[in-house]
Amino acid sequence: MTAIWMFLAAVCVLGPLIALHEWGHYIVARLCGVKVLTYSIGFGPKLFGWTSKRSGIDYRISAIPLGGYVKMLDEREGNVDAHERHLAFNNQHPLKKIAIVAAGPLMNFIIAIGLFFVLFLQSSEQLNTRIGNILPDSPASRALVVGEKITAIDGKDITTWEEVNYALAHRMGETGELDIRTEQGGKYTQKSVPITTFMQGDQKGQDAITSLGALPYQPVIEPVLSEIVPQSAAALMGLQVGDKVVAIDDKPITNWLDATSIIRDNPEKMLNFTIIRDGTSMNVKVMPKGVKSGNKIIGQIGIKVAYDGKSSIPSDYRTTIQHTPSEAIAKSFTKTYDLAKMTVDALGKMITGLIGIENISGPITIAEVSKTSFEIGWQQVLSTAAIISLSLAVMNLLPIPVLDGGHLVFYTYELLRGKPMSEKVQMAGLRVGMTLLLCFMVLAIGNDIMRLFG
Repeated sequence: MTAIWMFLAAVCVLGPLIALHEWGHYIVARLCGVKVLTYSIGFGPKLFGWTSKRSGIDYRISAIPLGGYVKMLDEREGNVDAHERHLAFNNQHPLKKIAIVAAGPLMNFIIAIGLFFVLFLQSSEQLNTRIGNILPDSPASRALVVGEKITAIDGKDITTWEEVNYALAHRMGETGELDIRTEQGGKYTQKSVPITTFMQGDQKGQDAITSLGALPYQPVIEPVLSEIVPQSAAALMGLQVGDKVVAIDDKPITNWLDATSIIRDNPEKMLNFTIIRDGTSMNVKVMPKGVKSGNKIIGQIGIKVAYDGKSSIPSDYRTTIQHTPSEAIAKSFTKTYDLAKMTVDALGKMITGLIGIENISGPITIAEVSKTSFEIGWQQVLSTAAIISLSLAVMNLLPIPVLDGGHLVFYTYELLRGKPMSEKVQMAGLRVGMTLLLCFMVLAIGNDIMRLFG
C-alpha cells in the first residue's frame, strides 16, 4: 500500500512539472510556425488520449511516467510533403530551434520561481539563527558558542536555518574554512570554522547543519515515557509508561532530545538505561533496533514521551518572517539561482571525486520524498515541487546529446557556423548521450534501492 501512495504522490508532483516542461516546447514550436504532431506525457505505449480535429495533434498519456516529448514535423524522421516543408523543424532558423529547445527548461525555472514566490509570501514564526546547542567534537565546537546568532556564511547574509542549510551544502566535500559572521549583544564577529571533507567521511549521511554542529534552539522535553510500542525493544526489555530516563550509559539525561540522539546513534548496541520508577532508581538494558533511514541505519526502541508542543521558546530565539510581494519575488529569484548553482556545483564535485556518486537520486527517492511532503502539508508539497522542477531544468540543460542541453549545443554550432553539424556527428553524439543517460538512470535507481534495502 505504501508503494501505491508513493507512486500516486510522485504522479501528482511530477505529472504537472513534466506536462508544463513539454508545454514550453509545444507552445514555442507553434508560435515559431513549426507543425506539432504529438504531445505526450510519458513514454512508451499510448494509454489514452485524443486527436485534435482542428490541428491534427495527437495528445496522449503514455505508459512510462518518467518524462514526455513533443514530436514535430521533421524531414530527418520521415517524408514531408513539399507544401509542408516550411513547417518542418529541421528547416527553421537556428534561433527558432534554440528557442523551442530552451523553452522546456525555461518553463521549469519559471515554475520554481513561481512556487517559491507563493511560499515566500506566507507569514510564519520561526526559530532565528541563534545557536541553541553545539555538538561536541564538531567543526562548530572549535569557534562558535551557544547564544551567538549566525548572520552570514561565506559572505552571504543569513536570516533562516534553511538558508544556513543551503549555504553549508554549497561546501559539501570541501576541506578548508567556513567564513561565518555572528552577532551577540549587538556585537558582530567574523569567525573561521575549519572543515575537512565536509558532509563526507564520518559525516556522511548527516544534514549540513548537523555536520557543522551548530544546532537551533531545542525545547526542553521531560524524558518521561508516555507510550511503549508493543513488541518493541523497549517493551521486550521491561520499560513502562511513566518511567523517567535519567541516564543512558552513565550519560545524564535532562532533555528527551539528548536521549533520542544517543538511541539513534547506537543501532544494535546494548545500552544501559537508568530510570526512575515509582521513586526508585533501577537499570534496564535495551538494544535499539537498526532501522533504515535514508542512506544510514539508525536505532529505535519503540517509545514516545509526552510533549504538548507549547514549551516556551525564549523571545531572542524567535523571529517572524513576513515578506512584501516585491521582496518575495526577489527572494524567489535568488533562491532559484542559488539552488541551481548548488546543483551544478554538486555535479562538478561528483565528477572530480569530492563527493560520492551515491548522492545521485532517482525516481524511487522522488516518489518517497513526494509522499512525505503530502504527509507534512501543502507548503512542503509546493517546496518539493519547486526543487524537483529546478532539478529538471538544470539536468535537462546539461550538454549531453539526447537532453535539451545537447540539442542547444548542436543548434548554437549551426548558428555560429551558418550550417548544421553533420548528421553523422549528431547521430554519434545521440548514441553516446543515450548510453550516458541509461548509465545515469541505472546508477540513480541503484542508489535508490540501496537506500531502501541496503
